[in-house]
Amino acid sequence: MRHFGHIAPEVRRRLFHHEPCTFTADSPARLLSAALGATLYSPATRPRLADDVVKQGAHGVVSMVLCLEDSIGDEDVPAGEENLVRQFADLDGRTADGGRPGVELPLLFIRVRTPEQIPDLVGRLGPAVRLLSGFVIPKFTGERGVPFLEALAVAEAACGRRLFAMPVLESPELLYRESRVETLEGIFRAVDKYRDRVLALRLGVTDFCSSYGLRRAPDMTAYDVQIVASVIADVVNMLGRADGTGFTVTGPVWEYFRVPERMFKPMLRHSPFLEGQAVELRERLIEHAMDGLLREITLDHANGLLGKTCIHPSHVPAVHALSVVSHEEYSDAADILRPERGGGGVLRSQYTNKMNEVKPHRAWAERTMLRAEVFGVAHEDVSFVDLLAAGIPG
Repeated sequence: MRHFGHIAPEVRRRLFHHEPCTFTADSPARLLSAALGATLYSPATRPRLADDVVKQGAHGVVSMVLCLEDSIGDEDVPAGEENLVRQFADLDGRTADGGRPGVELPLLFIRVRTPEQIPDLVGRLGPAVRLLSGFVIPKFTGERGVPFLEALAVAEAACGRRLFAMPVLESPELLYRESRVETLEGIFRAVDKYRDRVLALRLGVTDFCSSYGLRRAPDMTAYDVQIVASVIADVVNMLGRADGTGFTVTGPVWEYFRVPERMFKPMLRHSPFLEGQAVELRERLIEHAMDGLLREITLDHANGLLGKTCIHPSHVPAVHALSVVSHEEYSDAADILRPERGGGGVLRSQYTNKMNEVKPHRAWAERTMLRAEVFGVAHEDVSFVDLLAAGIPG
């Protein structure tokens, strides 16, 4: 699979200075954690879940979570489990040798409620477990999370397949000032012990807001809700460091999806390389429809988050388009990482608009190059609007 793999090769060549790399579920964890992109959630009870997975994979989704937790009622959990087993068997039939050609699936994760579900589901999936990349662990703390990680290790040994964990940081203990540092320290000890199995940490901002009866409006980002912004800052501070001890931390869910695509999608389809008034109008329509989401994704990146939890397919193209490395970013990062710059120093950027200080900017440059590998590098004259236009399914 690859980001923007659903668009025509000739369009990719026009868009990208360096195209996104290809990867599989067996690629190195460091690459996969950066490549998660817009992780689309879907309730495990959907009767045509296998069809949904195939469709979203064909539309550019590279990671999905099939949810047995908050997205379904308590009474629906047994039916959800049974449905998952059936749907995985269906998908396995489509992708096995002799199955339908060209079926490429996203990375698939199951969000469970209890540790016991992990080995139970792995056993019930049978051969179809080969399609499973891991489990999402809800309301993760050091105390509650360890049994899930232990269960994952048991399930991994039983099925002989690498399985990842993606803990969700959403518990009230993490939100409350008096218990936050102790909770973060416990989370770090747990995920550090099982570092090889932890692919990324996910932020559950909706649960944070619920503790105070809050809900952000569609024209506000998570960073406008100060109590939430303070938690994000502390999570990145303690768990997202660039010194080798940190983890990939993904952005919070965007709850709104009334995106009036019908207004601007025909214009986007017309050409991703229109000029003049058409481009201006197109950009204004996109801004009107997606302003809050776009601002939040930009702030995610500025605050050290990569990837985003998504609950609607309309969010996916925006997350991926804004994850592409610009030609200017790539130029700066490449210059900073040149071998002859190992001794440090300060240099003027090739775009002659900023200072690149080699030692302080090295960690940023390394992260930028990893993002460039998985999301690609845009041509110098290619904008976000061009990338978004190309990424929206036809």
